[in-house]
Amino acid sequence: MSLTLQAVAPDRRTDMALTDERVSLDWLQLDDLLNRAANALNGLDLRERRVAVFAPNSAETVIAYVACLEAGISSVPVSFHLTPSEAAYILKDSGAVALLVGPETMEAGLAAAAEAGVGTVIGWRCPDREGIIHWEAWLAAASTAEPDPSVPPLPHLHYTSGTTGRPKATETPPQYFPRVATVQALAETVRARITPSPGIAVGPLYHTGPLGMARNVFGGMSLITVEHFDAERALALIEKYRVAGSVMVPTHFQRMLALPEEVRAKYDVSSIQRLAHTGAACPRAVKQAMIDWFGPVLVEAYGGTEAGSTTFITSPEWLERPGSVGRALAPFETVIYGDDGAVLGANEVGQVYFRDTSGHGIVYRGDPEKTAAAHIAPGIFTLGEMGYVDDAGYLFITDRVSDMIVSGGVNIYPAESEHVLLRHPKVADIAVVAAPNAEMGEEARALVIPRDPADPPSADELNAFCRASLAGYKCPRGYEMVDDIGRTIMGKVNKKALRQRFWPSDRTIGG
Repeated sequence: MSLTLQAVAPDRRTDMALTDERVSLDWLQLDDLLNRAANALNGLDLRERRVAVFAPNSAETVIAYVACLEAGISSVPVSFHLTPSEAAYILKDSGAVALLVGPETMEAGLAAAAEAGVGTVIGWRCPDREGIIHWEAWLAAASTAEPDPSVPPLPHLHYTSGTTGRPKATETPPQYFPRVATVQALAETVRARITPSPGIAVGPLYHTGPLGMARNVFGGMSLITVEHFDAERALALIEKYRVAGSVMVPTHFQRMLALPEEVRAKYDVSSIQRLAHTGAACPRAVKQAMIDWFGPVLVEAYGGTEAGSTTFITSPEWLERPGSVGRALAPFETVIYGDDGAVLGANEVGQVYFRDTSGHGIVYRGDPEKTAAAHIAPGIFTLGEMGYVDDAGYLFITDRVSDMIVSGGVNIYPAESEHVLLRHPKVADIAVVAAPNAEMGEEARALVIPRDPADPPSADELNAFCRASLAGYKCPRGYEMVDDIGRTIMGKVNKKALRQRFWPSDRTIGG
């Protein structure tokens, strides 16, 4: 019996455990698949206990992540939007010994694995193709015995980009993935923490929020997962399965609110007990409308992949302090620093830092320089934003220090597309900045200095050039030819000043 099944009461074991658009599994069926997957994973040549998952949401994707937990293997979530070269970099850097793919990512996965020197590619629902090990046959040949629960658990290894344009690795922080001695101890910890069941994962599982819902399956939470978010379909699934919890981003809210009133009124959402949102700033009007519709069940977590949730706020608290992202969660304390490095008092705007009283802080694997740059002192780190705390310790975000763009809850780092587009023969210089987007919060826009003003590149050719090297979501949504981007003699660009041209107020971030 898997550790996952042990979390489920005997009278629930024939209930729905995991559902997607193609299949629905009860707990007994899931138990069989998890045991087989964990044992098959342990049968690989695990020079490093690390396996990458490169696939859209599906039942198999969830099983892959949970089986890695059961086996004490570190999974590497890889965005299925990435190009083969982008994915290959992550495979090489992580040391992954195998790649798991779906039919949608099979070709890109095989190319990435070949480039990275990864010899094992396992795919579910894939056609016959040289280099593919069929998931279904691979599982059928594996043992159904319970995996060893005494092995040490290993956190996921996430990749987050930065100003250098190369993604950096960071392990799931202790707040999300407790550092315990055995997989058995991890299972017991997760069981005590699971959110209301059943849950629905509407965001991609390579993001930390939805991935947390997959970990909750390990603790006995039933899960519905959808490959592509459709607002009305999500409401129908909430009603059908009496969904109790989910993790969303503000773009999901905006798409549901954009449905005609008569469509929204068709669906019963009263089963929702906890609707968490994260990933991007939520416009006040959007959050108020969601609370009016779903009730005071919204909770907001502010933080990052590297740190976990640093602050938290419930609906009743937010209604008293609209716009706040909440008070610091243990082990964190919020500290606001001024430009001179002095600690500021209540209601004074400065750069937002968090003191990790556990001493962990932020750690980028294999990159001590970036790790140090995120800290103003040992254990005191920033996520790159400006704000203030009120007299009661509630944090309000006012702006962003870093160049990062947050579009629909997805982080976009301008350096990546800038480095690519600077190679275009018609581009002399470029700056990519955040511009407002009504649905996504922000979008990337490029300010381009053409090499020959009489023959500037078109937006179409720049976009095609960018997409040849990068995932589409990383490429600018608009291009504007300019004479100057304000680059100093030291080569620096004031991105905040450039962003200002697109924004209607002093605030230059979404929300």
